Amino acid sequence: MPGRTWELGLLLLLELGLRSQEALPPPCESEIYCHGELLHQVQMAKLYQDDKQFVDMPLSVAPEQVLQTFTELSRIHNHSIPREQLQAFVQEHFRAKGQELQPWTPADWKDSPQFLQKISDGKLRAWAGQLHQLWKKLGKKMKPEVLSHPERFSLIYSDHPFIVPGGRFVEFYYWDSYWVMEGLLLSEMAETVKGMLQNFLDLVKTYGHIPNGGRVYYLQRSQPPLLTLMMDRYLTHTNDTTFLQENIETLALELDFWTKNRTVSVSVGGKTYLLNRYYVPYGGPRPESYSKDAELANTLPEGDREALWAELKAGAESGWDFSSRWLIGGPNPNSLSSIRTSKLVPVDLNAFLCQAEELMSNFYSRLGNESQAMKYRTLRAQHLAALNAVLWDEEAGAWFDYDLENKKKNGEFYPSNLTPLWAGCFSDPGMADKALKYLEDSQILTYQYGIPTSLQKTGQQWDFPNAWAPLQDLVIRGLAKAALPRAQEVAFQLAQNWIRTNFDVYSRKSAMYEKYDISNGGQPGGGGEYEVQEGFGWTNGVVLMLLDRYGDRLTSGAQLAFLEPHCLAATLLPSLLLSLLPR
Repeated sequence: MPGRTWELGLLLLLELGLRSQEALPPPCESEIYCHGELLHQVQMAKLYQDDKQFVDMPLSVAPEQVLQTFTELSRIHNHSIPREQLQAFVQEHFRAKGQELQPWTPADWKDSPQFLQKISDGKLRAWAGQLHQLWKKLGKKMKPEVLSHPERFSLIYSDHPFIVPGGRFVEFYYWDSYWVMEGLLLSEMAETVKGMLQNFLDLVKTYGHIPNGGRVYYLQRSQPPLLTLMMDRYLTHTNDTTFLQENIETLALELDFWTKNRTVSVSVGGKTYLLNRYYVPYGGPRPESYSKDAELANTLPEGDREALWAELKAGAESGWDFSSRWLIGGPNPNSLSSIRTSKLVPVDLNAFLCQAEELMSNFYSRLGNESQAMKYRTLRAQHLAALNAVLWDEEAGAWFDYDLENKKKNGEFYPSNLTPLWAGCFSDPGMADKALKYLEDSQILTYQYGIPTSLQKTGQQWDFPNAWAPLQDLVIRGLAKAALPRAQEVAFQLAQNWIRTNFDVYSRKSAMYEKYDISNGGQPGGGGEYEVQEGFGWTNGVVLMLLDRYGDRLTSGAQLAFLEPHCLAATLLPSLLLSLLPR
């Protein structure tokens, strides 16, 4: 894998805090899209409102030619090209972003997938039909020139067309694609899903892991590992065992990446456990947020800047870019300069990997390979024991991220604290009951428009008052899997709240958004590094999943009043009593 030798050789340097400016390799080798003077001058001149725009622009000519012309221009101007001339240089040597992609209507799209018939409320059914139409708007296919001249693009070539999130995100993203695929499968578009899966498997074969997204500047960081789960969902819908057989070793290779590069040992109660973390030991500002990262680093001593940039990349790898979750224990918990993602053992990452190990054992059993099935059963058992020993908090009734430096759990509320329920990675059925009480005790059930991402208001997009579709799913399906009827009823109520928020905003704006502000009646979200984006792949997928699961009960009517914990109990009592009656 490119960069692996650098990574292995420099792990120790970073861990020991030897942070010389030259210590860490760049995010990729491109001296245009990932590091170097050209990138620095263009991004710091802020020619574009969004740094991502420049690094998504294809080249008009070969990169060597671009770099040679730039070097001469820079030398003439003593390495500080005036803004107007820099703009003229970019216009001459780069093409507008998005030209390497073309719109694509999936061949397996059909007018009326069956799940629509399960939705009782006419307005919700019509809305679901409109969301089903959006797959055509979000479909993209790469032009042949990306394959024939890859050096002219930041886009990583993929053979198969795919569904993008939307807005500024015109390439695919790793963990977004899981919820997109769930929606596509409900839309009976299994061939589209298979193509997207094949793209991911090809990336693992080439790079040893799946990059954060489909651009070269994302190459050295991944995202929450859901590839094995994607394969499981595809198999459930298609029973395509041949496809599994062909790709099982590639699935194993992706999990190996997390074991080899993202594992950390934690000692608790005299025992040592292996758990996983997000960790990206690569230097320099993120190319797609270059000026912000550079300016943030300027607030720190020079020797601390490389470590900051590595932590920002780890935060991006987590999918939560950015959140108070990663600022815990830093010198200024409200400033992004305090980010320390790699110093935390995240609940969700470990639950995802624990789930993947269980799925791998099932896959190998299905293929008749019992020795490999046993290997993954053992790995899952070890992960489960580590989750219980290090992250579970019996008194609180939830799992919490573990702070490696301060050797304690982060007791703040995040929906990710309940991911083991969603992933089926817990040992005691009573944990689900305790998790429900945890939600009540944290006052989370009083939010009527969605589950907040945190209770901290930092201005970061993965904090209050934003609510995100995948986090609703983690909590709702986690509770829905519980044996306790009351937990299932709370899951339904949370689903109802989220559906109404999404439906009401869509009714006003005719758009789906990547995140929602739940503080004042449900609005498109805000905060973070860029404007809220429309589209939106994973939001559509989660809504379709909830409409499929609860379509006979969900309504598009007026919002319910706040449900205080004691009121919630009263609301649920009739259904609880009904569930106890003999059948």
